[in-house]
Amino acid sequence: MTAETMRHVDHRPGGDADCLRLAEGPVPQPGPHDVLVRVAYAGINRPDVFQRSGSYPPPPDASPLLGLEIAGEIVALGAEVSGWKVGDQVCALTPGGGYAEYCVAPAEHCLPVPAGFSLLEAAALPETYFTVWSNVFDRAHLKAGETFLVHGGSSGIGLTAIQLAKQFGATVFTTVGNREKIEACQRAGADRVINYHEEDFVEVVAQATEGNGVDVILDMVGGDYIPRNVKSLAVEGRLVQIAFLKGARVELDAAPIMRKRLTFTGSTLRPRSRADKADIAKALQANVWPLLEQGLCRPVIHATFPLADAAEAHRLMESSQHIGKIMLEVAPK
Repeated sequence: MTAETMRHVDHRPGGDADCLRLAEGPVPQPGPHDVLVRVAYAGINRPDVFQRSGSYPPPPDASPLLGLEIAGEIVALGAEVSGWKVGDQVCALTPGGGYAEYCVAPAEHCLPVPAGFSLLEAAALPETYFTVWSNVFDRAHLKAGETFLVHGGSSGIGLTAIQLAKQFGATVFTTVGNREKIEACQRAGADRVINYHEEDFVEVVAQATEGNGVDVILDMVGGDYIPRNVKSLAVEGRLVQIAFLKGARVELDAAPIMRKRLTFTGSTLRPRSRADKADIAKALQANVWPLLEQGLCRPVIHATFPLADAAEAHRLMESSQHIGKIMLEVAPK
């Protein structure tokens, strides 16, 4: 029997990390195509920080609570749900609401916990793997034999991108800011890790590729990285933008886009349709879940905080001192 009330992290009316506090409220009810999950663990992601601070409001039909990825046990099913049953352990991409003891998730955005994975590890998968697959492979069409550059290589997104790109046959470059992060990216499989405090990634890429440039760049930095990315792309190269940590406005010479026949694209995951996200989930289960179960890819978890310490988790995220994922322990079994 499901409880009627639950603990969750409240952030209203928003602000710095100190606004996060434990609260109690009603357990959400699944719609006809949803499942209700008793949450064991939830992931912390940059969009959570942006939402908390007021710069990234949730979609109108989403939970106002923070939290975009979870793992736990299904405790209730919507009337139209098939393929899942009460008691199944899943990880899920959620439209919100993950920082809570119970969370509603679209049934088609749930994936089985990979064989050999703990619920903690499974909760670290959805946001980063959905993001990397949809942008690097669906949007940029990275192929075996190509060269790939991901900025922020020690982040959850970065380490996921490095591992997947290597598994699918690419040569991988990445940028980070210190020796510890260099070593983490090397362990993940990066071929060349660039310390941006000591080297210019444009020069390193040019030298390593004999002036040809890389085929695909995944960038979450923006700002002055954008023209430098354009300079670093090969003919027919693809630049995919997924965030703008250094800002979205930039002066850009667009002539190389024409001359090198470049593609400059980007996306955000949360506003995409249920059908789009369902397609990504199917692709992940077919193409990536076997790699996880064979031990060829694995999330890197930097730290796990109790639900009551969500503010500390957010402060760590904002410090950028972490390597890999930051997690919340909600109600582990």
